[in-house]
Amino acid sequence: MKKIFFASMLLALTLTACAGNNKENKTEEINQSKEVKKMGTIHLTKAEFLSKVSNFEANPTEWKYLGDKPCIIDFYASWCGPCKTIAPILEDLAKEYDGQIYIYKVNTEEEQELAAAFGIRSIPSILFCPMVGAPQMAQGALPKDAFKNAIMEVLLKK
Repeated sequence: MKKIFFASMLLALTLTACAGNNKENKTEEINQSKEVKKMGTIHLTKAEFLSKVSNFEANPTEWKYLGDKPCIIDFYASWCGPCKTIAPILEDLAKEYDGQIYIYKVNTEEEQELAAAFGIRSIPSILFCPMVGAPQMAQGALPKDAFKNAIMEVLLKK
């Protein structure tokens, strides 16, 4: 009789422990789903560039930005050392300024026609596109402070 009682108590404790862990896991899952994931950089193809940034084929003589937020466009190549240096900086900035700007990346090896349209001869080349006005181009691996200054002064005008 004692063995049956002991076995049933052990079973009850095991089921209670599992149920408790399950409840904790569900609470943790709910808390994690409430966290807002910040967007990183966005890779663009030529077709996406034409629809999200500027349709330079339809308007070859006039720049018209199509986005709903200012953007930075990084023209890069996977083999480029300076491009690899600024990649984590751009990822950080994309998360830091999430909801305020977009940071796009264009692989010049895969999108040669797009790179040629913008006269990209050296990489990294960075295009800063404000909502109003002409875009501004910078070349080389800029430090994070330079990116932040350009974001504030050129893109967000603060």
